[in-house]
Amino acid sequence: MRLNEDDYAEIDAGLAAHDAFLRTRYPGDRPGRQPVHTVYVPADRLDDFRDWGGIALGTMDRHDFPWPDPAVRAKLAAEPIEDLRVDFEDGYGVRDDDQEDAAVRKAAAILADGPRPPFLGIRIKSLEAATRRRALRTLDLFLDNYQDLFTITLPKVSGTGQVAAMVTLCEKLERSYGLSAGALTFEIQIELPSAVLAADGTATVARLITAAAGRCTGLHYGTYDYSAAAGVAAAYQSMEHPVADYAKAVMQAAAAQTGVRLSDGSTNVLPVGDTAAVHAAWALHRRLVRRSLERGYYQGWDLHPAQLPTRYAATYEFFRDGRDAAVTRLRRYLDRQDGGIADEPATARALAGYLLRGLDCGALTDAGFPREQLTTLA
Repeated sequence: MRLNEDDYAEIDAGLAAHDAFLRTRYPGDRPGRQPVHTVYVPADRLDDFRDWGGIALGTMDRHDFPWPDPAVRAKLAAEPIEDLRVDFEDGYGVRDDDQEDAAVRKAAAILADGPRPPFLGIRIKSLEAATRRRALRTLDLFLDNYQDLFTITLPKVSGTGQVAAMVTLCEKLERSYGLSAGALTFEIQIELPSAVLAADGTATVARLITAAAGRCTGLHYGTYDYSAAAGVAAAYQSMEHPVADYAKAVMQAAAAQTGVRLSDGSTNVLPVGDTAAVHAAWALHRRLVRRSLERGYYQGWDLHPAQLPTRYAATYEFFRDGRDAAVTRLRRYLDRQDGGIADEPATARALAGYLLRGLDCGALTDAGFPREQLTTLA
């Protein structure tokens, strides 16, 4: 051997900056539970969000839900909404300042009154020139009335300047309201092609994460705004259109190992009308949820109470279908047994993470390993 300690030290010194970059930029998946969905409710219709579980159960009974599962019914009775987003953007529309101010105060009071879902936040208007001041005013006023933990959703992001401005805004509001540094975090909605691919051909979405300076917790795909901006005819706009798959693949690559979580978008085909129409919408939603899960998007948007049954049915099926094979593969890997699949450490982490997600969402009550062991492995 010809290398000595000085040689090792020289290489370590040369890579020290890159090592530090990797630790900060790619810390790995963020620990803890990720909600399986985000429910968007317009701010002026927030009064009945606590009734969504009952509405969903009633729809299941009236229209003979095709995939009965006691666990789904129990979930809808106990915790129908995992992540609530009070919408002051497209779902709410443009109102005069007095109206939106009143809606902000009322929404804050409804949430403060409890009970609340385990995750919640608000979607403000975009930081484009036309809506910028209203977006800032809404967030400021909401904080003036509600200071428990919540997430901010930033829509229609088109470049890093808007994200940097959002960071500045969060810093100012934290100081003004006496919040701890870093308390305010936000999700970035990817609703424009310019948020995926820049004019110079680079991946804008990776730069958006950098510009967020550690405050970005998620990237949410906006199905219809993005498809429309890409020129897709309304009849063909969908979570499974090729332009959607491309955008989400770029998002996935940019967010991988950064701790920034991904969410797919929504389908606007709602389970309403007669039983045939409801069943058709349920079948579509169930298939799309399963498709997202298979592609590594473990969260999506729901827009209507009757979408909740298929959200949970598809999610529970996904984790139950793969549970036994994942347990077997992970056990063989840990026991160093030969099998038909040569798994590596990265795959073992993925197997453990899959089983943890199944436990977190309620699909699994027994993941084959203690939760503590899975957490360590993941």
